[in-house]
Amino acid sequence: QVQLVESGGGLVQAGGSLRLSCAASGRTFSSYAVGWFRQAPGKEREFVATISYSGGLTYYADSVKGRFTIFRDNVKNTVYLQMNSLKPEDTAVYYCAAGQIEPYSGYDEDYSYWGQGTQVTVSS
Repeated sequence: QVQLVESGGGLVQAGGSLRLSCAASGRTFSSYAVGWFRQAPGKEREFVATISYSGGLTYYADSVKGRFTIFRDNVKNTVYLQMNSLKPEDTAVYYCAAGQIEPYSGYDEDYSYWGQGTQVTVSS
């Protein structure tokens, strides 16, 4: 089992930045790929970014490419999502997920473990 806890969400003005954290406990986290997903009110959950177990490979949704950065610290069992140049359309609940995937995946069905989510609200 892997337990995931997200933090770092909040209210920010458009153009601002936030850093989300996904802290893991349980089994060997460093062997898991991690993805960030988000869900806005009335919309389907969508892929945001993913990182391989080693941290060497990353992949982003087109909507966040160049603005968001995913990285991990396997010593601290934590994955981060640095979000810059935030837009109102980035407003959503953000979830992290972990799975034994090689090297990573943008599909939520590939992930076995999910956090409870953290709210990000970007005001215009």
